[in-house]
Amino acid sequence: MGVFTRLTDIINSNINAILEKAEDPNKIIRMVIQEMEDTLIEVRSSAAKAIADQKDVERRLKKLEKAQAEWEKKAELAISKGRDDLAKGALIEKAKVADMAAHMEEELQHLADALSRHEEDVIKLDAKLREAKAKKATLQARHKTVSNQVRVRRNLYDNRIQDAFDRFEKVETRLDRMEAEAESFDLGKGQTLADEINSLESNEEIEKELAALKAKTANDGGSPKKKAAE
Repeated sequence: MGVFTRLTDIINSNINAILEKAEDPNKIIRMVIQEMEDTLIEVRSSAAKAIADQKDVERRLKKLEKAQAEWEKKAELAISKGRDDLAKGALIEKAKVADMAAHMEEELQHLADALSRHEEDVIKLDAKLREAKAKKATLQARHKTVSNQVRVRRNLYDNRIQDAFDRFEKVETRLDRMEAEAESFDLGKGQTLADEINSLESNEEIEKELAALKAKTANDGGSPKKKAAE
């Protein structure tokens, strides 16, 4: 399983768990970045171990190469002394060392391949991590905006607001009743229909009396003051 496949599985598993609990999306963002950072540390650690193993194998390989050269010299010495049997034994030991060196070289190649893969993983993961951090601010801003919109709409359609308006209507109804009660105290203080009719009748009597007085004055030939002067 590749490092990115494993990382994807871990992230998806955690995200699904968070979504099932309706967690804050900001927590998902932080979790993804944390997983990537942890994985990057793990990959770098594996790469460091591969480098250390590589150096150890190279050091051992050099010793084996040196051992081969020594066994070859011993074989040459034995031949020079006429001891073919010893020379043959030295060559056998050299072959054993050469076989061990061949296995070491294979191991060294495996370590080099692993180190190359680790390096590619580090480069890719580091790029993805930078990209995730760059998106973090944008995603958090979007989440804040959406959260505010949801809160506003939730308040608009909240029953508590309707209850408040219902209470306003009750207050208005009560004020209407109080105003009506206040106005009721003024009832009967103005002229009734009968009063207005009586007033008209009184005015009519005064007009008649005024007309009669004028007629009398005209018949007498003037005002009382004029007659006194004559």
